[in-house]
Amino acid sequence: MNLDALALFLLILEKGGMAAAGREMGLAPASVSERLAALERHYGATLLRRTTRALHLTDEGRVLADGARRLLAEAAELDARVRAGTETLSGQIRLSAPEDLGRRRIVPLVDSFLERHPAVAVDLNLTDGYVDIVGQGLDFAVRHGLLADSSLKVRALGGNRRVACASPAYLAARGTPRHPDDLADHDCIVMRFGQNIDRAWPFLIGGKPHRVMVRGQRVANDGGLVRQWALEGRGIALKSVRDVDDDLAEGRLVEVLAAFSTGETALQIVYPPLAVQPRRVRLLIDHIADALRRP
Repeated sequence: MNLDALALFLLILEKGGMAAAGREMGLAPASVSERLAALERHYGATLLRRTTRALHLTDEGRVLADGARRLLAEAAELDARVRAGTETLSGQIRLSAPEDLGRRRIVPLVDSFLERHPAVAVDLNLTDGYVDIVGQGLDFAVRHGLLADSSLKVRALGGNRRVACASPAYLAARGTPRHPDDLADHDCIVMRFGQNIDRAWPFLIGGKPHRVMVRGQRVANDGGLVRQWALEGRGIALKSVRDVDDDLAEGRLVEVLAAFSTGETALQIVYPPLAVQPRRVRLLIDHIADALRRP
């Protein structure tokens, strides 16, 4: 079995096209097309369906992609052990994290990990939108909220909750909401997750879920910008407490409507169900998990 051909196949999926994969590998588009055709002849199956706008995996292609990731991970692990021994880490790690949590917590942890393991490289995708971990070839992702894809493995990172918060200056000027319905009279800073705008904020009233539709002048798809606007007194934001714990502790932000909090939500590391995960990936996951579990 040609591992280089499998790696090229996965790169085509990651980049979303043969031309982009060819540029990454230094291959002409015709050469990429020929290698893909040879791979399809080898398996006797069509692996990708091509349209003018996108590539789509066939059922056979999806099976091959899952198997190829496992094989390449095992090959990389074996190569690292034979060449450098079990104490030396090398190779690339691809991960994703939310914008605000990523900048404030994940980036420093990645930096400290790379200082200890200079032969490792990291490709970090900071985004508050949905990330297809398997489709984009990521080793793992840090995520808020419940897991939508039940095929992924999960490592819990302890308690987390969302808090409505604003700066003291905003509350002095506009007043403090005493009930979730009071948010109708306030300027709320709203997150966009992909195509979805998070205008329905969840609370508990009398122990029952109650969603409040909010509005405001500012919508952003960057959690760090939402936090910055809140710090500047631009409105009330709904943030993960992990993103604003320092601001709350030092009085730069004030939690409001705490009596109506929806309680704990999930913070977790998710990763594909590979049979063998490279040691460098396992150790970075451990490094992040240990730090984020600490209060």
